[in-house]
Amino acid sequence: MALDDKFQEYFAALDRAGGEDRCYLCRRTAKEVKHFFGFDEDGEPFDIELFGLEDVSLTDVDIMSYRGRRPVCAVCQLNVDAIAALDEKDVLDHVLQEMTTRREHLWPHDEVSDES
Repeated sequence: MALDDKFQEYFAALDRAGGEDRCYLCRRTAKEVKHFFGFDEDGEPFDIELFGLEDVSLTDVDIMSYRGRRPVCAVCQLNVDAIAALDEKDVLDHVLQEMTTRREHLWPHDEVSDES
């Protein structure tokens, strides 16, 4: 894909997301996703000695997808891939339903006692 086409794809995705250049699911920025995988913003690995990454770079790897309805990061894509591999999409659907309709049940508030 030509560079101009990539820019158009990126800006169209930003328009769909209301100008938010973050993962729709986890809200990480591209910089934060790179950091999660062990890379600086420029794509160079950090802690080279610790992880043995001296010959690795992120020059050609996309860590954010801008092709869908909203931007999605590689971390969330890997999580969804793992859920699918475990054949637990129905569990994910149930969790999302609970998060939408039973928030109070999932995140109970501490009751404050009036005993003084």
